Amino acid sequence: MKHKFVDFIPERLEDDTLYISIEYDIAKHKCPCGCGDEIVTTLAPSRWKMIYDGDTVSLYPSIGNWTHKCQSHYYITKDQVIWQGTFSEGMIGETLANDRADLSDDAAKDDRRHQERLLDRLRRKIRNRQQQR
Repeated sequence: MKHKFVDFIPERLEDDTLYISIEYDIAKHKCPCGCGDEIVTTLAPSRWKMIYDGDTVSLYPSIGNWTHKCQSHYYITKDQVIWQGTFSEGMIGETLANDRADLSDDAAKDDRRHQERLLDRLRRKIRNRQQQR
């Protein structure tokens, strides 16, 4: 899977391409199973982390598309899709419950950090426009 760093995620996604917007803390791609669903991964401490080694991109933890029909499960490691085993309904339920608990613990901190980053970007853009006048 190739990666593209973009300012904005395009409306139409190419197959086998991970689009990454650092400014908006998001990555998006078409599910690699071929179902065509668009998969969004939020880049935040309590969600997914991205590693860029200067050549390839990895996302951690794994991506489990539990709410999609395909329910595919994989890692993106060094621009490669590494498939993982399927989960039973019980395992999916347990994973979703753990994710919700982790998110509720970290959500307030992440939200504040994210809002501060967005406000800083907005302030910079306003200053830049004022300086251009």
